[in-house]
Amino acid sequence: MKKATKKEIQAIKALFLEHYAKAKTELQYSNLYELLIAVMLSAQCTDKRVNLITPALFKKYPHIQALKDANLDEIKDLIKTCSFFNNKAKNLQAMAKEVCERFKGEIPCDRDLLKTLPGVGQKTANVVLIESQEANFIAVDTHVFRVSHRLGLSNAKTPLQTEEDLTKIFKDNLSTLHQAMVLFGRYICKAINPQCHTCFLNHLCKSKTSYKCR
Repeated sequence: MKKATKKEIQAIKALFLEHYAKAKTELQYSNLYELLIAVMLSAQCTDKRVNLITPALFKKYPHIQALKDANLDEIKDLIKTCSFFNNKAKNLQAMAKEVCERFKGEIPCDRDLLKTLPGVGQKTANVVLIESQEANFIAVDTHVFRVSHRLGLSNAKTPLQTEEDLTKIFKDNLSTLHQAMVLFGRYICKAINPQCHTCFLNHLCKSKTSYKCR
């Protein structure tokens, strides 16, 4: 696939920043603890579904210690409509135990430390820090992966390699660009039936192929 030129990359970046200047995650949360849980649950699950699940979960376990001491089956029951809920429930409780035992109940705001927690990979850590700290990171989910490839920003075969490409070409404003690309991919550059006729980047698109995030 043809790659975007330097001039096209700058145009894409400028248009994203113009159209999504104040973009934020659609996950609903009120503190870092709730954000981390919501992001962990959102893996291979829609934000809309996560937002239906979390109110009862947060009410039942309002802080990290409560989640640490929770009954695992009760956690599973509260998140059972979420994809891979069995594994996610185990990771949520294991994460809570690690935070309580290793970090005195305070969720670390360092990417390398976050990645040492159960169920927290680079994408999850990046999203948490993008949203909570406006960190200069970009996280590659299925939307960002698809958009990146359709616009010729990356030919990488994995999310991590795609993240490296985007970080290198965009350099700054990565937190805003991440949010922009997620929303753009979710509502305009959709996998099926992309809204090309209303797309502000249509003139810069290289392909309408549906690229799948591995």
